[in-house]
Amino acid sequence: MVVRRLLRRRWVLGVVLGLSLLYFLTSTFKQEERPVHDRTLLQARESDHHIPWRVKFNLGNSSRQITQCRNSIQGKALLTDELGYVCERKDLLVNGCCNVNSPSSRQYICKSCLPNGCCSVYEYCVSCCLQPDKQPLLERFLNRAAEGFQNLFTAVEDHFELCLAKCRTSSQSVQHENTYRNPQAKYCYGDSPPELLPI
Repeated sequence: MVVRRLLRRRWVLGVVLGLSLLYFLTSTFKQEERPVHDRTLLQARESDHHIPWRVKFNLGNSSRQITQCRNSIQGKALLTDELGYVCERKDLLVNGCCNVNSPSSRQYICKSCLPNGCCSVYEYCVSCCLQPDKQPLLERFLNRAAEGFQNLFTAVEDHFELCLAKCRTSSQSVQHENTYRNPQAKYCYGDSPPELLPI
């Protein structure tokens, strides 16, 4: 009887010891595997791969046939159409396009825009952003913004919508949540926030 109890205890202890050892080995293996997996993910993120954004860039060819234009809508005095023309509200045609024959209409105008891509007038920001040579800058921004702004910028479908969204004032344009970093140039298409003005 005593021998049976002793054997039973040893058998139970052996099973417990075996399971503990097995648990320890699998935990250790998983912990060693995780840094390798994390390193692989980090390398994949750091490699220069392109995210499949839905944004379609036009060729900037204003001679293409277009019957309707989208435009920046909210401007009190100025509007920008999707071809990059800025015009006075009175020179907007019924199809939503700026009248290119009007003296007030100018294409890809960067008036009031600084070299960093920040402008003091929203419509000029959108027009400047629509320039075909700004495509590489916008693609770089989209690839860098993958994590923080993915929900915002994956919703846009083309170059015009991207410029409308990019030029709106955002949290990058403000400091302390209540003042503009640069009140004179708060609409930015560039990939850097506006420069802080000296106090």
